[in-house]
Amino acid sequence: MNTYEIIKELVKQRLMTVAQLERTLDLSNGSISKWAKSKPNSEPLEKVADYLNVSTDYLLGRTDNPAIAKETVTTADGRIVDLSNLRERVVLFDGKPLSDDDVDKIAQIIKLSLGVSDIESK
Repeated sequence: MNTYEIIKELVKQRLMTVAQLERTLDLSNGSISKWAKSKPNSEPLEKVADYLNVSTDYLLGRTDNPAIAKETVTTADGRIVDLSNLRERVVLFDGKPLSDDDVDKIAQIIKLSLGVSDIESK
């Protein structure tokens, strides 16, 4: 399924239409239906994901799990660091796209540099 089909199914479960979702989120008329043929921009996609309480990865078909992954860590001094959209921020290294494994390694490096272990972040 593409992003549009996933959203259409989710709004149907909530007894609403895609057009109603667009109006609720102040998105232009027909903008979500365009996602059937093209990849959505991150800002409106995040709005839809937040409203439907699912992850953007789920809407993009990258995972079958609709749950929002909690990818925040708390540093020793109490600061909260959000790593949830690291995949969208880190796109290229040395001109080449990073694999999911590379992004996971970068997240681990960030956690280690902040003095936060994997156990503490869960």
